[in-house]
Amino acid sequence: MKGSVRIRLARFGRKRAPFYNIVVANARSGRDNQPIEVVGTYNPIPTEVTPEQRAQGVMPTKDIKLDFTRSKYWIGVGAQPTPVVQRLFKKAGILDPMWPAPDQTTKADSPIVQAAKDNLK
Repeated sequence: MKGSVRIRLARFGRKRAPFYNIVVANARSGRDNQPIEVVGTYNPIPTEVTPEQRAQGVMPTKDIKLDFTRSKYWIGVGAQPTPVVQRLFKKAGILDPMWPAPDQTTKADSPIVQAAKDNLK
């Protein structure tokens, strides 16, 4: 991962009851140090569902709150999300499912480039 700014999780909450802020922070700062900006929250503990609700087809959900405009801004200026934040952003629709894009700097003798050249002939 390149860059000095990361989008990552900062843990809050009690023992065995985590709660996370999704923060933009300097890559070298500690997990719970003061962030540059808080762009959302994530509660990994699913909401409780009563047996009656479960019978109706209601499933437990994990609570994610995001500021879409600020998240897109930070991605646009080069902040690198951690793998967990990438997964959350992909589910929210902020990142494309194929993000990051495949490396465009392939070598001329790679099998992929050779197959593409053969298809052009």
